[in-house]
Amino acid sequence: MKISTAAQGTVVIMALKGNLLGGPDADAFYNEVKSYLDQGSRNFVLDLGDVKLMNSSGLGILIKTLKPVREAGGDVHLACVTEKIDSLFVITKLYQVFKSYNEVEQAVQAFA
Repeated sequence: MKISTAAQGTVVIMALKGNLLGGPDADAFYNEVKSYLDQGSRNFVLDLGDVKLMNSSGLGILIKTLKPVREAGGDVHLACVTEKIDSLFVITKLYQVFKSYNEVEQAVQAFA
């Protein structure tokens, strides 16, 4: 999995590309979010448009990431979720936990 990061105002946008399956990639993702938290960032948008495959470990790392972000007073929004990944969020009812938007810009604006 590759992670591209950009800032738009006070929001960190993380575009994930490839497979989110746990293991070293998930650890790298979590550590990057923690690094931004340590620098004072609180709001994150995860662009999942290029995530091809996600399993329960991938979902687990998203949930693990959400906890410290919310404890710091921020939130994580999802954007561009593909149909395949969307079905995982529907089945697991994680849309009750994460807010999802069709476009990255919509997810960023929701923090305003």
